[in-house]
Amino acid sequence: MPEIKTQEFTAASSNAILDPKLRRALDRVAEGFHVARLDRIEEVTQQTWDSWKDQARNIKVHTIEHLDYYLDLLDKNVTAAGGHLHFAKDSDEANEIVAHIVRTRNIKIATKSKSMVSEELGLNPVLEAMGVEVWETDLGEYIIQLAEETPSHLVAPALHKSKEDVAALFTEKLGIPYDEDIYHMAATARTILRDKFMEADLGISGANFVVAETGTLVIISNEGNGRLCTSAPRVHIGITGMEKVIPSMQDLSTFLRLLPRSATGQRITSYVSMATGPRRLEDEDGPEEFHLILVDNGRSKILADPALREALYCIRCGACLNICPVYARIGGHAYGWVYPGPIGAVVSPMLVGLPQAKELPQASSLCGACREVCPINIDIPKMLLDLRKKTAESPDTSLRSAPEIERVLARLYARLMSSPLLLKTAVKFGRFAQKVGGATPFFSPFTKDGKWIKNAYLPILSRWTKSRDLPTLPDKTFHDIWEKELSRDDS
Repeated sequence: MPEIKTQEFTAASSNAILDPKLRRALDRVAEGFHVARLDRIEEVTQQTWDSWKDQARNIKVHTIEHLDYYLDLLDKNVTAAGGHLHFAKDSDEANEIVAHIVRTRNIKIATKSKSMVSEELGLNPVLEAMGVEVWETDLGEYIIQLAEETPSHLVAPALHKSKEDVAALFTEKLGIPYDEDIYHMAATARTILRDKFMEADLGISGANFVVAETGTLVIISNEGNGRLCTSAPRVHIGITGMEKVIPSMQDLSTFLRLLPRSATGQRITSYVSMATGPRRLEDEDGPEEFHLILVDNGRSKILADPALREALYCIRCGACLNICPVYARIGGHAYGWVYPGPIGAVVSPMLVGLPQAKELPQASSLCGACREVCPINIDIPKMLLDLRKKTAESPDTSLRSAPEIERVLARLYARLMSSPLLLKTAVKFGRFAQKVGGATPFFSPFTKDGKWIKNAYLPILSRWTKSRDLPTLPDKTFHDIWEKELSRDDS
């Protein structure tokens, strides 16, 4: 697995918020995706769109509930087409399957199309340690490979990079003159990668869907690299999560309406590539061998939890990232692992372990926007609440996001708010504190005009005021107004 930094979320997100370049990139690209998505929905009418969403969800619910049947069917049909299906229980097993194929087929160069699961497995370092040249061929993935970074978005891996960043990176890594022209930069990458497609012994791809009735791996993309990776090398390895299985080609048509519109606002992507087994005698091109690796790596644990199972319905369109107010301010790297945004805040704790990712379920305002835009109607806020509940109720005190003192304060607050006399006394004390202002260290969170100082160091409230402003207490409470003004009988 790649290095897991989910436990550093608080510090990483605080730093990301202060990065103006990152904010500009996020505002520009994510908003563009969201607006394009709305335009495509308007074309087909909301009623039609909702009908497609219901169909897709029903397909996913049915498939996940009968996953064992469809995995067996997929195995049968991949084998019948001349391919090989491998099941990997974790990242070590998946990487070893790939390593065995590499060793026994004398692989020297591998080209890859975009694969989030291969990022999850940390596959590239494994191959490089074996002496294999690994080339990411999706333009965004190629950029972050040169930058030695991880993807920051499910659909646009280099979303956080400006054209100036990429121009400087190409100058540093490729030794070419600095040029901010996007067309020229894309042409440079295309020229470099074209030779690698022809030289590669191995092509590695992810999969958007895997069709059980035919054993077909489906990739949708806007670059021809996916098709070249799956057809030009003599060996093709597809790596994906076991939840990507769908029953039939007819079901695929439903998802092809939803995924491009939700992801990039396109009616259909430039390429819809389908690979079914190795090259046949009558085929002009294609690999000599086809291997499909289905990865568990914690997905069975999600499947076994009724409250979180619908996380497996996700088709990785990225729509929830594009609308999320938290992601819009901190980007993807702050989440500390492969899957960012609202869906990442659900999936990552289940895959890497809640103790390592206990802060991620808190990284949400629970506004519900992610649920509204999801093409599969996944209730992400509900799952985030369930993970928060698991954290709070865990016997492992290290999992609890709120210290015990906050529990005590919550009980005291409940007692205060249930007693008019105590509340009245507390309000009087608060007004006194505002009047004395900064006269003593204890009251240092107040300025002389009675306002709270943000980032105050009042022992009990400093954690609250570090990220929130507390309003000043009013001169008159509702009780004061009622007793002195509203309760008078003017009749």
